[in-house]
Amino acid sequence: MNALPANPPDESHAALLGRLGSRSIVFVGLMGAGKTAIGRKVAGMLGLPFMDSDQEIESVSRMSVPELFERYGEPEFRALEQRVILRILEHGPQVLSTGGGAFMSAPTREAIAGHGVSVWLKAEVDLLMDRVSKKQNRPLLKSADPRAVIERLMAERYPVYATADVTVPTRDDRKEVIAAEVVNALCSYFGVAAATGEAHS
Repeated sequence: MNALPANPPDESHAALLGRLGSRSIVFVGLMGAGKTAIGRKVAGMLGLPFMDSDQEIESVSRMSVPELFERYGEPEFRALEQRVILRILEHGPQVLSTGGGAFMSAPTREAIAGHGVSVWLKAEVDLLMDRVSKKQNRPLLKSADPRAVIERLMAERYPVYATADVTVPTRDDRKEVIAAEVVNALCSYFGVAAATGEAHS
């Protein structure tokens, strides 16, 4: 059993939820960064519902994301993604994980800024490669050189992801560890004492 920290998690979490109000915690970042896995953990820690915009898109359209890409192309997919995210954001508070390209859309970024707090899970290329190579359902990686694709996406997207409210570096560690770091980063973003017993008034 660990010794209880000076500021118990439930107090930090209650204070964080109070500041969050009706806004959503929105995870952004590249495929493989762990937005869904970490998002679920953060939602569990804070007692909030969890939504995944890709899953929502699939249930609305009754097609998988790769099928949508193939049939309609990326611009159509992004338009649908934007509509779905705008609709989800109207029903906060919750934790929402978004597809890798979602935050690249200016209207989506504005909606997230208006109705949520954005959290960028920032990952290194090796971690992303290791994770996405295990999954075959990545439409943007259907290429002879997936690493080059990821590096290009990082070059294009990281400057935009960097405008997120909170950045949390992710790595190959337990999901609980990264999720706790996200919650602490949100606490400091809102000026709430984190659950580590530091500087609480």
